[in-house]
Amino acid sequence: MAADRPLRSDARRNRDRVLRAAQEVFGESGFDVPLDEIATRAGVGAGTVYRHFPTKEALFQAVVADRVAGLIADAQRRATEADPGVAFFDFLSRLGAEGAAKRDTSDAIAVAGPLRDELHDALAVLLQRAQHAGAVRADITAADLVALFKGLLDVAHEADDPGRAGRVLALVIDGLRLPRLWGRGATETRSRLGIVERDCVQGCSSWLWR
Repeated sequence: MAADRPLRSDARRNRDRVLRAAQEVFGESGFDVPLDEIATRAGVGAGTVYRHFPTKEALFQAVVADRVAGLIADAQRRATEADPGVAFFDFLSRLGAEGAAKRDTSDAIAVAGPLRDELHDALAVLLQRAQHAGAVRADITAADLVALFKGLLDVAHEADDPGRAGRVLALVIDGLRLPRLWGRGATETRSRLGIVERDCVQGCSSWLWR
């Protein structure tokens, strides 16, 4: 079949140029950027973009695939850790830092596609383990968490205030915890989560404003 034939060298070069341009533009401006802008950055016509990627969603998925796959693998690995609360907040720390570094991360967790669904599933497992361990409030869902983080990452990139990302993230983390003190024997977990929150806040701010 024609679809299985390898690309000619010139077509392969054009596809690589489109992918490199898309990585730059999506990272700078997010999913809403027009495909014409990507074509211009790549130095090709819009028709060339569409020949390789029939929809903007297909191009976006190709751009973020490796990064999202890395997030999924990290979430799945953390789901085997002994302390579910620390595993959950450690993952949020990484997600926040990546979102601060790349604007399209907030779109990667929201734009429809199999990678998004797999990431949501992996995040749901971390959340449920942390809830069962008493580290996170029980009345929040994985969908709520995605909405919170998308809003946080969008705000972080739109803010002129370099401290806003860290402050909003701290509020989100505090809001995820149970609205009560944990019982005796949780001192070490509380201490570690405090370190995670500090690192996440500092990481988001430094990535975003460096």
